[in-house]
Amino acid sequence: MPSVLAWIDHDSKARERTLRILSLFQEKESRDELGLGSVRDSFADQLFPGTSTIQTRLRYMLFVPWIYHSLEEKRLPAESFAIQADKLERDLVQPLMDSDDQAGVFGKTAGKKLKRLPSSVYWAGLGVWGIRLTPFSQEEYHRRIDETYRRRDALKALEKDARARGDDIDVEQRLAALSWHPRLPASPEGFPAKVDFAASREEAEFMLDRIQVSCGDSLLSFLALHCEPADTQAPWAHPDYGRFSEQHKELLTHARLFSEVMHGAALSYNIQLARLRNHEDLVAEHQASFDKWTAHLPREEINAWSECRLWELTMDHGHTITPQTRSFVQQWIDHTRKSPDDLLANSEALNLIKRREMKLKGTRSRFRNQRALEQWGGYSGVGRLVYRWPNVQVLLNDLHQGMNREKEC
Repeated sequence: MPSVLAWIDHDSKARERTLRILSLFQEKESRDELGLGSVRDSFADQLFPGTSTIQTRLRYMLFVPWIYHSLEEKRLPAESFAIQADKLERDLVQPLMDSDDQAGVFGKTAGKKLKRLPSSVYWAGLGVWGIRLTPFSQEEYHRRIDETYRRRDALKALEKDARARGDDIDVEQRLAALSWHPRLPASPEGFPAKVDFAASREEAEFMLDRIQVSCGDSLLSFLALHCEPADTQAPWAHPDYGRFSEQHKELLTHARLFSEVMHGAALSYNIQLARLRNHEDLVAEHQASFDKWTAHLPREEINAWSECRLWELTMDHGHTITPQTRSFVQQWIDHTRKSPDDLLANSEALNLIKRREMKLKGTRSRFRNQRALEQWGGYSGVGRLVYRWPNVQVLLNDLHQGMNREKEC
């Protein structure tokens, strides 16, 4: 039986423990030893746009724009803008650590010395959800902030003249001068010195609106609008699956079959490395996982699976899926269909995995480089692909709790 991780709404210690366990699964899923990331991310971006495997909590989607908006309000110049933003992000760590809910805090271990700031993790998602209006990269946004101030000053002058003439204000031109959504909720009193992860009702409604407007056709939007948070291992196991649209069901079916089939490839890779290392315990462990995989493989579904439709659904969605990747996947599917029970004794199937990793890693291939093999931790990409689902569940849970808070008077 596969393990099940339950999400607990009100127990912060249990929530922290769950997030820590989930992070291990995310790490195993996110490792892309066999070059499947483009297909995986194509599915994930269509199902859950704006999310990533390194996002932890929903309210960071507001912390980042609040910090930047406050600096813009002060008209901080470009020469000190990035430095001050960096400081304010690091200043978030301690207040969040002092709160009752510490699960998912950036810098929980490193404190203010954290290497990756939340803004770099959430920047893309803020753009996808339409909270960030500036089209620039984070670095370019920092560099061009003085230009932004000048553009706004010029726009104010134009609007003043327009009002004097009795002309209408150009709304699109005004929006083009904004870095952040005009209805961004105000930061709470005391921010960032006093802050936690509990989104207010107003904040949750704003983010729900952004999800609906920016990616209303996604499964993320449907789940946020119509479903209670669920404790499942994968999105296709959601209790409301029957209510999903046919489009979402088709995407999830192909995503599930891709996950099922390619999980065997990852296990084969780990078994081969364990054999090279002469690590009998690891060989036995991965072999047992492989045996479970073959025992539960949905063979009839895989035999009837249309790979043409798989590529129709995943190509041209912002990710480059190379002919080499398609060929590798197709060959592994063919081997799996023919004799899944004999894959570990099939030299062609074994060499397919070996050649793929060697092509991707070059001189760092664990099949070629003894040092790389010795540094191998024993588990590479062995988590089943679930397309950011653990992270999405956390975000949806935060959103749901915010939507169920009383509105402030």
